[in-house]
Amino acid sequence: MDRRDFLASSLAAACSAALGGTAFAAVPARDEPAAARALYDVIFERMLEASPQTATSLGLDTGARAGARSRLDDRSPAGRMNTLGALAWATAPLAAIDASRLKGRDRSDYETIAWMASISHEIQSQPIGGVDSYGYPVPYAVSQLTGCYQSTPDFLGSQHPIENAADAEACLSRLESFAREVEHDSERVRADLARGMIPPDFVADKTLAQLRSLRAQSGANAVMVKTLAARTAAKGVAGDWSGRAAKIVDGPLAAALDRQIEVVTALRARATHEAGIRGRPGGEAYYPLCLRMQTSTRMTPDEAHALGLAQVAEISAAADELLKAQGLREGAVGARLTALGKDPKWLYPNTDEGRAQLLADLNLQVAAMQRRLPELFSTLPRTPVEVRRVPPAIELGAPRGYAQTGSLDGTRPGAYYINLADTSVWPKWALPTLTYHESVPGHHLQATLALEAQGMPMLRKSLWFNAYGEGWALYAEQLADEIGMYKDFPLGRLGLLQSFLYRAVRIVVDTGMHWKGWTRERAAGYMADVVGLALPAVNSEIDRYCVWPGQACGYKIGHLEFARLRESASARLGARFDLKGFHDAVLRDGSMPLEVTARVVDAWVARQAG
Repeated sequence: MDRRDFLASSLAAACSAALGGTAFAAVPARDEPAAARALYDVIFERMLEASPQTATSLGLDTGARAGARSRLDDRSPAGRMNTLGALAWATAPLAAIDASRLKGRDRSDYETIAWMASISHEIQSQPIGGVDSYGYPVPYAVSQLTGCYQSTPDFLGSQHPIENAADAEACLSRLESFAREVEHDSERVRADLARGMIPPDFVADKTLAQLRSLRAQSGANAVMVKTLAARTAAKGVAGDWSGRAAKIVDGPLAAALDRQIEVVTALRARATHEAGIRGRPGGEAYYPLCLRMQTSTRMTPDEAHALGLAQVAEISAAADELLKAQGLREGAVGARLTALGKDPKWLYPNTDEGRAQLLADLNLQVAAMQRRLPELFSTLPRTPVEVRRVPPAIELGAPRGYAQTGSLDGTRPGAYYINLADTSVWPKWALPTLTYHESVPGHHLQATLALEAQGMPMLRKSLWFNAYGEGWALYAEQLADEIGMYKDFPLGRLGLLQSFLYRAVRIVVDTGMHWKGWTRERAAGYMADVVGLALPAVNSEIDRYCVWPGQACGYKIGHLEFARLRESASARLGARFDLKGFHDAVLRDGSMPLEVTARVVDAWVARQAG
């Protein structure tokens, strides 16, 4: 029995005792919430055992879990489901909980966890792919966005704590594990190659470029080595950390990367240019499942495609009016946005100085919004947020922007990362909207409030639902507009409309490629023509959708649902409607499927109508 099985059996025994000696059996009504919470704790511990990196990210790699700090997530075929494996396991014990005996938050907790367990079980049953570090189902073990080569260097540099010699030793242990997990990824790539699950040629090309870039780092000049040396020096931790780390980087890690480059090169030799997943082995069933998980709706690919087209038409009309008000009347909306995005007066220099100024301006935007938050929310996050550049080593394949939560204890702040590989993709009028989306009142506010909530099971705090999280972040952009954040900068509102427009386009191109057979070029051309994004940004976006099927659809579908729920609640309550109360209702229970969110809002409306 390995450590994971031992821990799981011990937790199951503990939970069995909590349930009166029969594992997960029904218990008297007064004990049903306690029984459910005991089960959630079991699931959560299994998740942390499956993902020691999650334990570190949450600041939970201490005490009884201190061993997690020396380990990386298991990338072998057995670990392909990562944290979702624990949820897939939980479908049977969850079914033994009598949900009719759960009320209020206990009921929404159960419905949320049961929903995620059910779909995790479905994903596990698929022979395709696994789950990446974001918790998304992905068809390819290694790509420009997936694989431990892509995520581990940044994790070791930004999330692994360095306070003392033990932490530095744990970092070295993880660096040694890095080589092993690269080998595990390579093992899965070989299996994919055998079954014909091969990414598109352009994905393989980007992957190889990033792998070779990482492999080119060596000795004391390797980023991971320099980072460890700098962090130990800053804390006064004596030792030859640079020399010891360099031996690992130049030895087992270099050898593992060489072998991964070799297997991805073999993959590239057999790759085709087909962008979508439907035509690949098992893709016919896999894409609708990904779409369901990423939108937490039962919308079919064809229905989502039609919705995306309708949204594109509606938002384009609104952008046309604003462009005309700015004196930009000639040409299609996308062409005018493109021209405006290239105007030098709205661009930062593509230099280190220009990037530094851009980051400084974004931090000012965050501070300005922080001052307005009490107008919208009765509860605010205690953990601060910082704006950071996406590490240059991974920016080629990284998203344009993304958020990272802080630790549970607040010692590590949240972060909003922006990709600055090319500052020309970021006209100044587009940046405020991204800031509100990724920081406050968007991702940082929503995710941090969930982490800081009292009385919420740890399992609930750790779950992420794409359409809820990304839908909230788009809704946050709408809130910024509603409180007048663009009043003194009208072009900033154009950035808002462009943001909405390209999220609508995402639905069209994601379903277009994965379901309707669109080529990469057709998808990129459509996005460039309609949204007016610079070509480097368009290509990065399109390639991202290819390896995260369905994920791009969650944003606008989630936003539309938040807007619908608010409008419906306001109409039903009239003068009794309170915006802060509505926000409390949809945020206090943390991230959840949209189906559960609707029931939570209905219950809140009923209480207010009382």
